[in-house]
Amino acid sequence: MNQWALITGASAGIGSELAKLFAGDKFNLVLVARNEARLNQLAAELRSQNGIEAKVVAKDLSSATAPQEIFDAVRDTPVSILVNNAGSGWHGAFAETELQRALDIMHLNMDALVRLTHLFVQPMLARCAGKILNVASTAAFQPGPLISIYYASKAFVYSFSYALAEELKETGVTVTTLCPGTTQTEFFERGNFGPVRASFTMDARTVAEAGYRGLMRGKRVVIPGMTNKITSALAKRLPVALTTAIVRRIHEGVEAK
Repeated sequence: MNQWALITGASAGIGSELAKLFAGDKFNLVLVARNEARLNQLAAELRSQNGIEAKVVAKDLSSATAPQEIFDAVRDTPVSILVNNAGSGWHGAFAETELQRALDIMHLNMDALVRLTHLFVQPMLARCAGKILNVASTAAFQPGPLISIYYASKAFVYSFSYALAEELKETGVTVTTLCPGTTQTEFFERGNFGPVRASFTMDARTVAEAGYRGLMRGKRVVIPGMTNKITSALAKRLPVALTTAIVRRIHEGVEAK
């Protein structure tokens, strides 16, 4: 019998590519995102191409009730892999950003991830088996002026996930943190960014493949791409005042839409 994987933010980008990878290995899928039409289209494609089952749960994870509603909707489905991929950010000075927008990013990037993890880890522990993939970012390794809430939320995801991985060792449940750098997704279009000018970007498929391999191997942290590995290592070693100033200069060069 095929195992089940639940993926949030599955309608596009890294989440969609992860869904295709799981489906290719004959995992049944629970696809979660706000855009129900996109989810239904993806589910139909994956069923047809891979002969799997695919359920669609359309929810806005910035809502406090969404994680419990998702869990209740699949309560009888033995989810063996949880992928917390949904996330968002916003380019702009914090003081000039609507407070509710900042809070929604925090709810989505942190609260929903924690709630879903807590809900789904319980049956995993009861079975002594399971895998969790939490998507953070290379942004987790330094503060990020002009996109401060996103950077801070991804630092939380990285710290929480690494700590949880240590807590769960020898339980049969693993936690992997995926930390991509700049990736070609709809993130920038939705987050008030102009054209992406980063000197190095990765496509969503390559990032998803790295995360998938790391998850299956039970790795604690996956940083896709040599450039991202190098810049992340430097960010951990350089003075935080310097890395913060560098990030500010990068984001000051972004033309908001």
